[in-house]
Amino acid sequence: MGFTIGSSRTMRDIRTGTRRRGRSSECTAVAEYTGLWGWDVVPGARAAAGACSCGRTDCTAPGAHPLDFAPTIRAGATLDEATSTWAGFPGAAVMLPVGRAFDVIEVAEAAGRRALVRLERMGLPLGPVAATPDGRAHFFVSPGSAAELPRLLYRMGWDDASLDLHGLGRGTFVTAPPSDRAGLGPVRWLRAPALDSATNPPQARLLLGTLAYVAHRSRV
Repeated sequence: MGFTIGSSRTMRDIRTGTRRRGRSSECTAVAEYTGLWGWDVVPGARAAAGACSCGRTDCTAPGAHPLDFAPTIRAGATLDEATSTWAGFPGAAVMLPVGRAFDVIEVAEAAGRRALVRLERMGLPLGPVAATPDGRAHFFVSPGSAAELPRLLYRMGWDDASLDLHGLGRGTFVTAPPSDRAGLGPVRWLRAPALDSATNPPQARLLLGTLAYVAHRSRV
């Protein structure tokens, strides 16, 4: 699955983290996500002093949701296209729609870090993994995995309703680096995207046994 992002100069800038003068790190990240990894991106709200930039006083997720009026920057957008769109939403958070290119398995960050070490030692295929400032780890897996999660857990013998392991699928969004989440601090990559893993994330069943085991042990 291939994507282009414009000139070879732009490609080098994005891969090495170099920014052209006048372009924000958010613009560079958005262009990387759309142009290299094939992900859609939506500008998101920010939190300031406990209030959400969306303007709703009754907002239930201050600084942690897409802006209703913001357009989706589609997979394949170039750096110039991303910059042009992002200029209309200064300070917006980088939000990734879940369910098209990937789903997410969410666990506590401490459990996620331990599971990641185990999975890497086992040589299992892994996609990107992010850590949020509110103590959660997001494992990117193949789209459609969230809907299959209850069945897969049951078949593996993990039917404990209190297990701190959740699937995020279509209709949900995750905050991506370098943005902060809800004003709490930046989201970070525990395992950064790469061409093979970002465009072809692993099936959930390959990771689920280890994730469930570690999540269960973390409660003991």
